Amino acid sequence: MKTLLAALLIALLTGCATGPAIDRTYSAKGQSSRVKFVILHYTAINLPQSIKVLTEQTVSSHYLLTDEAVPIVYGLVDETRQSNHAGVSNWKNYTLLNGSSIGIEIVNPGFTESPTGRVWYPFPQAQVDRLVGLLKDIVQRHNIPPENILGHSDIAPQRKQDPGPLFPWDQLARHGLVLWPDAAKVAAARPVYDLMLPDVAWFQARLATVGYAVPQTGLLDEATRNVIAAFQMKYRPLAIDGAPDAETAALLDALTTPAVKPAA
Repeated sequence: MKTLLAALLIALLTGCATGPAIDRTYSAKGQSSRVKFVILHYTAINLPQSIKVLTEQTVSSHYLLTDEAVPIVYGLVDETRQSNHAGVSNWKNYTLLNGSSIGIEIVNPGFTESPTGRVWYPFPQAQVDRLVGLLKDIVQRHNIPPENILGHSDIAPQRKQDPGPLFPWDQLARHGLVLWPDAAKVAAARPVYDLMLPDVAWFQARLATVGYAVPQTGLLDEATRNVIAAFQMKYRPLAIDGAPDAETAALLDALTTPAVKPAA
């Protein structure tokens, strides 16, 4: 009798542990990965503090990339689960990107203030190389297009600057990981915009085409300047003043003008 009761108890506990039986004979064609974006951040604090904050507080990320001589990638949140790294965010038709993205925190001090302005910190090449390998793996598994690998400043330009102007987006572009303006197209467009600069509404419309959440008012307000600065930080980091100038226009033109298909 005791043996029978024990067997029944084990069966009951096993059933509770595994949940209801699911028949997975069929699989729907209409499905895709939950992950649509990868968002890159810098921690702005050192490695021990980064580990403590990202594991013990509400903020989190899927991966933490260290700044050691031989960088380590720590997996902190499983990719099937949401981490709290993006906050209030927008890109194209998506909002609150925590639920549709993988967050990667990169150990980097960010910047310090000096009498002459902000001093930004570079990313060691070994760290960048390790990041490229991680991104290639994530992109392959989730089929993420280059236009959806972004910085925190891209998806939250009104409040975030990371990963900053010294982050080597151009290196990621050479690996086909991020969208990048064709240099020949930029050079061809630049003289046109040197002669006549588009109005603010043009800049706002083109920035929205890229994916940025930007006012469509035709006014050069603070919010629009912040978005322009975020764009410049990524594609023209030597001058991130938020001014709608000719070089910024040429970069936007190259990124948003559809390629002309040759005649059949």
